[in-house]
Amino acid sequence: MKIGVVGIGKMGAAIAARLMGQGHTVTLWNRSAGKTAALAAAGAQVAQTPAELAAHCEIVISILTDAAAIAAAYDGANGLLSADVAGKLFVEMSTVRPDTAKALAARINAKGGAMIDCPVGGTVGPAKDGKLFGFVGGDASDVARAKPLLDQLCRRVEHVGAVGAGASMKLAINLPLLVYWQALGESLALCSRLGLDGARLIDILGDTSGAPNVLKVRGAALAGAIDGVEPAQTTFDIDSVRKDLRTMIEEAGSFGARLPVAEQALACFDAASADGLGARDCAMLPVRWSKQRSR
Repeated sequence: MKIGVVGIGKMGAAIAARLMGQGHTVTLWNRSAGKTAALAAAGAQVAQTPAELAAHCEIVISILTDAAAIAAAYDGANGLLSADVAGKLFVEMSTVRPDTAKALAARINAKGGAMIDCPVGGTVGPAKDGKLFGFVGGDASDVARAKPLLDQLCRRVEHVGAVGAGASMKLAINLPLLVYWQALGESLALCSRLGLDGARLIDILGDTSGAPNVLKVRGAALAGAIDGVEPAQTTFDIDSVRKDLRTMIEEAGSFGARLPVAEQALACFDAASADGLGARDCAMLPVRWSKQRSR
């Protein structure tokens, strides 16, 4: 199958690599062309514009930073929607508000194309291994069309409603995880005077009823960070966490709900970013907080 991937960040690159490994012909576009070089060397095609990519592909996956990046890729000069997209299927995987997904689907439908939103749970490792969790919003017929492809990317795919429902579900599942990074920092602060090394602390915390799955996956990186060794890879940086928390708070506010725990967690992440940690792995947030002292 001819598949386009728009947005070659860490996740976009991992998804493209997975699709290439499954035998698909993959075409890439990224605003910063240099990010496509490694995949191009492995056999991916690179489009000069989003419109060129859309013209050559049956299905287009987009995984972009935010609503502004989506608008630039789809609606800008030589954007995806400037091509003939009649009959094509778009799979929008960005973490954005539901209204962003709904508005994009309407623009695609007006051009004769179809769209589902399918943001995913998981990071680079699961993406490369086809073990993401897909949260899908869209018409049943469009979801059925995308399902064989999604099954190659995901260990589980849940169709949770119409377009926009996938975005809602992704924000919901990310919220407890993002808040946990701050809670972990406060937990580490309480035991910071015990003199335990990072590996032992994470082993103890990970064997309790309050431990999330992330400790199984990121436990070694967290233990290293506690002992002063930065994670070798930045899987999800602090500024990305801030963006997602802001999106959650804005979405809740749009229908009169409040997220006070998320609001306070965002303030803590904002402070970390202001201290120059914005591009650092989110595992550094709890370590930073555990070393804070009241002034």
